[in-house]
Amino acid sequence: MKALDGIKILDLTRILSGPYCTMFLADMGADCIKIEPPGGDDTRKWGPPFLENESAYYLSVNRNKKSLVLNLKTEEGKKIFLNLVKTADIVVENFRPGQMDKLGLGYDILSDINPRIILASISGFGQFGKYSKEPGYDVIAQGMGGLMSVTGEEGRPPVKVGFSIGDLGAGMWAIIGILTALIVRNQTNKGQHIDASLLDTIVGWQTYLATGFLATGENPKPLGNAHPSIVPYQVFKGSDNYFNIGVGNEELWRKMCDFLNIQHIKENPLFESNAMRVKNRHQLIPLLEEIFIQNTADHWINLFKQHGIPAGPVYTFSELYHDTHIYDRRLVETITHPTIGELKLTTTPVKLSDTPGEISSPPPLLGEHSTTILQNLGYSLSEISELYKNGISYSAESISAR
Repeated sequence: MKALDGIKILDLTRILSGPYCTMFLADMGADCIKIEPPGGDDTRKWGPPFLENESAYYLSVNRNKKSLVLNLKTEEGKKIFLNLVKTADIVVENFRPGQMDKLGLGYDILSDINPRIILASISGFGQFGKYSKEPGYDVIAQGMGGLMSVTGEEGRPPVKVGFSIGDLGAGMWAIIGILTALIVRNQTNKGQHIDASLLDTIVGWQTYLATGFLATGENPKPLGNAHPSIVPYQVFKGSDNYFNIGVGNEELWRKMCDFLNIQHIKENPLFESNAMRVKNRHQLIPLLEEIFIQNTADHWINLFKQHGIPAGPVYTFSELYHDTHIYDRRLVETITHPTIGELKLTTTPVKLSDTPGEISSPPPLLGEHSTTILQNLGYSLSEISELYKNGISYSAESISAR
C-alpha cells in the first residue's frame, strides 16, 4: 500500500512549480497523468545538460508520471480531458490566471462534471489581485517578495537565492493545500479550488522579518551569511575552506568561549548577551575571524561538534554527493530509463514509516502513455490513429509497435 493509492491526478503543469508538486504526490502513490501540449513541456528542451536528448531539468521533476499529449485548444482534446475529469480526484495547473476559463476548463465546469474534483492552481501572483494576470517567474517573486532585499551582503547589489525557491515553495504549498482539501473532502464529499502563488510563498516565509518590520517600520538589511537575530550564527573562513556555526543560546556561547579560551571576549560587556552581540556584531565577528583563520574548517567543525555546538561544512555539489549520509538517507536512487539507461535522481525528502514514497517509474517520454490512456477511455486504435494524424494527440511510439 502507498499513501495515495487510488488517487488520480490530471497534471496540466509545466516548468517547475507544478511538476514539483505533482511529482511528490506521484512519489506517494497517486496515479499521475501528465497532460502535455503537442510540443511537450517546455523544459524538455531546456539545457544543456542533456542525457540522450532528455534535459536534466525535465528529468528532475517528472518521474512516476504517465505522459498523454492533448491539444486542449481543440474540441476533441477538451472532450478527452473532461472525460478524464469524471474519474479524477485532482487537477493541477500553473497557467496564467484566466487561461483555464478561456479553454472552457475552469473550476465551475470541472466541479459540475465531478463535484469531488480538487483543482490546484499555481501562479505568480494568485488568482485575484491587481497583479494576478501578470506572468510570474521565480526571480520576479524573489524580488517583489523582499527576499532579494535581505539576501547578499550589505552595500552590494541584491542577490537571488541559488535555487528557484519561489517556484519550489509554491509547489510545496500546493501540495499542502491538496492534502488538506482531500481531508476536507472526506468529510464533505466536495472538492474545492486551491490558489497558491509564488509571491504569496515568499511573503509567507518572511515570518520574524515581517513581524519585526510591521512592528517597527524598519527595513531588514542584508547580512550576508549572518543571522539578523542571533550572533554568532553564520559562515566563517578556516585556513582552507568555509564552515558554518550556530551558537543559538547563552549556554552555547559560554561553552564556545571556554573551549576557544577567549575569556576576555566572554567577559566583555559588549557581548554579554545575545541582544548585545547582535547590536555589536561588527566588533565581535572580526575577533572570531582572526581565530578561525588559524586552522582548517574540518578542525573547527570537529571541535564544535565535540562540544555539542552545531557546525557544518559549506559543500559544493561534488562534496555533498560524496558524503555517505546522503546515501544512508537514500536521497539518491538509480533507476532505468528507456533511452538513457541508468539515471540517478534525488528522492522525496519526506520519510513515512509505513507508506514511504518511492521512484517506481522514470520520467516519461513525450506521449509515452497516450495510446494506453486513450484506449482505457474507449478509443479504438483506428480512432487513436486519427487523433494523432489531426494533431490532437501524439505518441512517442507508433501504434503498430504496440
